[in-house]
Amino acid sequence: MPELEDWKEAGKIAKQTLQYGGGLIKRGASLLEVSDAIEKKIDELGAIPAFPVQISCDEIAAHYCAHPEDKTVFEDQVVNLDVGVSVNGAIGDNALCVDLSGGKWSDLVKASREAVDNALKVAQIGTQLRQIGRTIQETIESHGFVPVKNLSGHGLDEYQIHTRPTVPNFDNGDTTELEKGMFLAIEPFASNGHGMIHEKGIATIFSHIAIRPTRNPYAREIIRLIQPMKAMPFTTRWLLGKLSEPQVKLGLNDLTRLEAIKDYPPLVETKENAVVSQAEHSIYVDDEIVVLTK
Repeated sequence: MPELEDWKEAGKIAKQTLQYGGGLIKRGASLLEVSDAIEKKIDELGAIPAFPVQISCDEIAAHYCAHPEDKTVFEDQVVNLDVGVSVNGAIGDNALCVDLSGGKWSDLVKASREAVDNALKVAQIGTQLRQIGRTIQETIESHGFVPVKNLSGHGLDEYQIHTRPTVPNFDNGDTTELEKGMFLAIEPFASNGHGMIHEKGIATIFSHIAIRPTRNPYAREIIRLIQPMKAMPFTTRWLLGKLSEPQVKLGLNDLTRLEAIKDYPPLVETKENAVVSQAEHSIYVDDEIVVLTK
């Protein structure tokens, strides 16, 4: 089991990497090159990604991960950057939003950022999850936007980025209380749309969920290559160089058919042309809340 110092180090590296990556998101920059640079920085700082870097723009709230031939160039988008880091199984998970529109969406960015800050203020031993959700909801609505209700914060555990409890972004009535020793990610999303997302597009993020026998040599090689991730998510980009793109596709198709892996398509606002902003911090519940990524 990771020690508390591992969690603190993971949070520290996650924050350093997030700030570094945020500085790279500029008009004219390549989404693919920024993604590669951020993941290289994680390695340089002595950690591994807890999941592939996610850079989601405008109506895409989360789970957009650069594919090997990604041609996306930043222009005037609202860009959500989500970075996770693992140190000996401990995880630091954080996110920020960059407004490249010239200030058009500055209030939307402020809404999610203030929501996470206000949530941190109410969090303590004994705080009910619904109270955190209510604080997030009220903060976002005070700016004239809505929280995304079917996205949430989450528990963190050894090599697991999404565990119980679910930390809601609205008052969902959950009276579960924060307890000493919990590791959590508080993760508000603010939207000018319906406040609901759905899966849309091609997945480039996967996780290994079950051991299944396969004779497919490419599937077997993928399983070997992702072993260091210990069931944490991986992306198709990481497999290239060891396998060709056609081999990766054949291997992933076989593993999907066998239900050995799960895919995570982009999560998109249900209202067309809506815009979503994101903010996130990881915390440790102690006598006083420790914000691991701040």
